[in-house]
Amino acid sequence: MANRDLEEEIYDKVVDLTAKQKRWWNRVLGKNSSPIAEKYSAATQIALGGASGWCAGYLCQKVGKVAAMAVGGGLLLLQIANNTGYIQVDWKQVEKDVNKAKKQLQKNTDKAGPELNTFLEKSTDFVKKNIVVTSGFVGGFLLGLAS
Repeated sequence: MANRDLEEEIYDKVVDLTAKQKRWWNRVLGKNSSPIAEKYSAATQIALGGASGWCAGYLCQKVGKVAAMAVGGGLLLLQIANNTGYIQVDWKQVEKDVNKAKKQLQKNTDKAGPELNTFLEKSTDFVKKNIVVTSGFVGGFLLGLAS
């Protein structure tokens, strides 16, 4: 009888341990990695992340093509206008302006350092807490870029 009670006690402890077992992303990424959308299943989170990622990737692809065409076409028109004599470019002034802008950027990058670090920390925390949705989003984004 004592042996049977001991077996039941061990069984209860094992069941308690398995019931308290954390999800796989908590074991891999640490205790603060519980997703915000924990009430949804992992499949739902991956599907939602994948669909939104595909939409974002598809839009980036289309907007990127339009932006590249606009910039390339503008540069082409400026070069044609320069070669035909419609406009004259003062290259010394352009060089001065570029150097001035470069110095201004170097000054401003020192000030933006802490803000960038906090943004990266917040982004990393978000990805850790929502690893399932984020992985679906990244996969969908890559598929959207490819389609």
